[in-house]
Amino acid sequence: MKTIQLGNSDLQVSRICLGCMGFGDPRQGQHRWTLDADQTRDILEQALRQGINFFDTALAYQGGTSEQYVGRALKTLAKREDVVVATKFLPRTPEQIQAGITVSGHIEQMLNQSLENLGMDYVDLYILHRWDASAPLEEIMAGLNRAVTSGKVRYLGISNCYAYQLAKANAVAEQLGVAKFISVQGHYNLIFREEEREMMRLCAEDNLALTPYSSLAGGRLAKHPGETSRRLQEDLYAKSKYDSTVEQDARIIRRVAELAEQRGVSMTEIALAWLLSKVSAPIVGATNSSQIEGAARAVELELMEAEIRYLEELYQPHRLVGVMADNGGR
Repeated sequence: MKTIQLGNSDLQVSRICLGCMGFGDPRQGQHRWTLDADQTRDILEQALRQGINFFDTALAYQGGTSEQYVGRALKTLAKREDVVVATKFLPRTPEQIQAGITVSGHIEQMLNQSLENLGMDYVDLYILHRWDASAPLEEIMAGLNRAVTSGKVRYLGISNCYAYQLAKANAVAEQLGVAKFISVQGHYNLIFREEEREMMRLCAEDNLALTPYSSLAGGRLAKHPGETSRRLQEDLYAKSKYDSTVEQDARIIRRVAELAEQRGVSMTEIALAWLLSKVSAPIVGATNSSQIEGAARAVELELMEAEIRYLEELYQPHRLVGVMADNGGR
């Protein structure tokens, strides 16, 4: 497994980050297709065997049980210093704001809950799960910096934001002399490339790591049009993001399948090899060992420039979906 330095940090991470949204108690969250604790451990063990050392979870995943399952498994499978663990927290709710909970107090409370769930003393990367329009940036960046100076967080990341928001946040952090965001986790894959408008240019200029989620579009880029799976059937959030563009996306997916057949590899390998040519470490979810193996093989697959152009040329601009469709900075 190849590794890369994660942006402006000293974190050396595998080129594949294992996304852990698929782990957790299905009775306690948004998804009904998630894996239990024993299954989670099996997948994490397989990932470690493949050289994956970078794991991404969130307090919001299945009521915190994703963090619990991941932390419990990693404690028995690896030394803490040998893995890079990222987790995420959401901004304050209107009810919390009304109750007078401060930004700093909220961050401390969320971080302590995640550390308890994980059974860890610190996280390597602490990520603001969604842009926070509820407070001045100075308060947000100062609160995050306290998490870093406490020793409970090594580096900061952000997810689901616009390029101007990330640039503004890091400018404020520089003015205050506090920790900046070193990575951004956005929605980016072969059939949703809106991050190419501005975010990728900002990250290239400022050496910020891109660790996109939905790398395989909820499995769509790994299956021929018409194929299905339990997740494709039951992941209503992913359906809300992709169902409106099925026809135009299917043309690209067919090209993924065509190149996979020509190269004698899986569609997963083609789609991820394309993404790996663009970003630091894509987040790839897995609920079985073959998905782990396919992701690992993708790191070794290099596409020719002509193949990359062939995969890209049919793309049409998409409207923003999911969290970004409702981002307050729009």
